[in-house]
Formats: sequence, structure tokens, C-alpha cells
Amino acid sequence: MTETRDDNVTWLTQEAYDRLKSELEHLSGPGRIEIADKIEAAREEGDLKENGGYHAAKEEQGKIEARIAQLQNILRTARVGNAPRKEGEVGPGMTVTIKFEGDDEEVTFLLASREESGAPIDVYSPKSPLGSAINGKKIGETVSYTLPNGKSLSVEIIDAVPYGGA
Repeated sequence: MTETRDDNVTWLTQEAYDRLKSELEHLSGPGRIEIADKIEAAREEGDLKENGGYHAAKEEQGKIEARIAQLQNILRTARVGNAPRKEGEVGPGMTVTIKFEGDDEEVTFLLASREESGAPIDVYSPKSPLGSAINGKKIGETVSYTLPNGKSLSVEIIDAVPYGGA
């Protein structure tokens, strides 16, 4: 069996996929109608230059449209199920335990899409600096990665097991 890797795929549980699809349907339909009604009501109040309600509604409309675009992109690249994974190798859908260099405390988290935020443990994105540095690495490996502030940090991979859910 050949395993192919596609970094543009967003792996989601069925629950997360359904939740995002429902949110998209609401925002695309009733959500757009509600904000259009708010804009129209504010427009009827008069001078648009000094109309705070109008500007707030337009800003809200922009946020809704941005979220719609984000949801469409996520769902377009989504696959429902579990990412192909091997125990002992870090990848999406794995519960990962790491230890930062110079620190004795271990940190455990789920490496998954941010859309899986309903998980009972912390969720780190595979596209984050840490997530992309450890993705594909094996237990016992030490990896360095660059933080957003430009500093470098090293972590040792202690464990990587498939996420078992709540």
C-alpha cells in the first residue's frame, strides 16, 4: 500500500466537518440576510458618514464574508477521517508529547487542524512552526525550529500515538 502525503489536506473528524458545514450554511444564507437587513436599517437612519450603526454593520459584514471564505477553503480541502499515521511517528491526528530543551516538563497535545478545537487537550496545528518542525519525525528525535520572534528552540519528541478521542 502506498501512502501519499498532501500538505494541503485538512483532516477533520465527522463532527468537526458537520459543525463547519452547518456554520457555512448559516452564514451563507440567514447570516447574510440578517446583516443585509442591519445595513439597510442603518442606511435608513440618514447621513452615512456619521452613522455608527451603519459602519458597525458593514464591518460585521466583512467579518462574515471573511469567515465564509475561510470555511469554504477548509471544507474544499477537508478529508473526513484520520490522517494516515504510524505509531511512533509524528503526524496529524497524533497525540504528541515533547520536552523543550532545558526544561524537564513534558508537554502533550493533539497535532490537528485548529478546527478540532473541541478536543479535550490542547490542539497544535501541523502548519504552526512547531507542528511543521515535528511532523514526520520519530520518537527520540530532537528538532530545532524558529519561533515567530526569530529565536530558535529545540524540542525532543518523547511520544507519538494516535489520538483516541475524548
